[in-house]
Amino acid sequence: MKKNSITTLNQFISDQQNMFPFVQGSLSRIFRDLQLGAKMINRDVRQAGLIDILGDFGNTNVQGEEQKKLDVISNEVFIKLLEMSGDCVCILSEESEDVHWCEGAENAKYILAMDPLDGSSNIDVNASIGSIFSIYKRRSPNQAVTMEDILQPGNCQVAAGYIIYGTATMFVYTTGSGVNAFTLDDSIQEFCLSHPDIQIPKNGKIFSVNEGNYADFPESYKNYIDYCKTTGESKKTYSARYIGSLIADFHRNLLKGGIYLYPPTLSAPNGKLRLLYECNPMAFLIEQAGGKATNGSIRIMDIQPTELHQRTPVVIGSENMVDEFLTYNK
Repeated sequence: MKKNSITTLNQFISDQQNMFPFVQGSLSRIFRDLQLGAKMINRDVRQAGLIDILGDFGNTNVQGEEQKKLDVISNEVFIKLLEMSGDCVCILSEESEDVHWCEGAENAKYILAMDPLDGSSNIDVNASIGSIFSIYKRRSPNQAVTMEDILQPGNCQVAAGYIIYGTATMFVYTTGSGVNAFTLDDSIQEFCLSHPDIQIPKNGKIFSVNEGNYADFPESYKNYIDYCKTTGESKKTYSARYIGSLIADFHRNLLKGGIYLYPPTLSAPNGKLRLLYECNPMAFLIEQAGGKATNGSIRIMDIQPTELHQRTPVVIGSENMVDEFLTYNK
């Protein structure tokens, strides 16, 4: 990138079209809609303390979790934008119990899965939150969409990414050729390339896990966490950092190096994070950045989904740190 040059997300995608034909047309328009949705949600996040969009909505979502007002707003924003453009045959959302079929888009090529607002429990305390998305190409373009189209493993993703609303708003994504991040320039309302070709360090100094559930973790996870907390001349010292928002913990570790763990517990033997909406897109990103993602036994992106809201344990981050964990989890 030339000194003082600015590359917007739209320009970047346009420049990639000759190299990657699958980025053209419908997929490019989906990215346009995701950008606009991100800007609208960013506006609401910035004004959250001034207008009545903080607090609980009064309902629970399909996960049995209390819905926050911004959860509902974000879900509606993305669905309306994506539905109007007609490039997604259906949308899968963590906030919706069933598949949302896009009216008039029966012949569209793509299926989008999303967590419209990850980390919503942090909304009221002004901590970082974000939106996660994952895009698949349907397998049956000339016939009705089947569950085989909808429940594809993560290794079939054509694109994935997230938008993080923090001290700056960033759009981070991959189409299978590396990871690039774009920061929203409020003065021109454009996402501008700020972190090209992100590579997560092979080793990190951060481990992220909710140690409040330590007593319920499997022994292998306890042993690894104990290892992370030990010190000595022969071992690198690790620091514990846990925000309680997957997108915030993941983003920090992606840039600085580290490992994030959400183990199975006695009360949640399959973990709590959702395979389609959270784990698959993050696994695609981390692998494209040179890291690894596992459920403790197999690669996250090799898991065959069997239901829309399937959960899975996840260990994700720097390659050597994940490999280190796996020696404890044989």
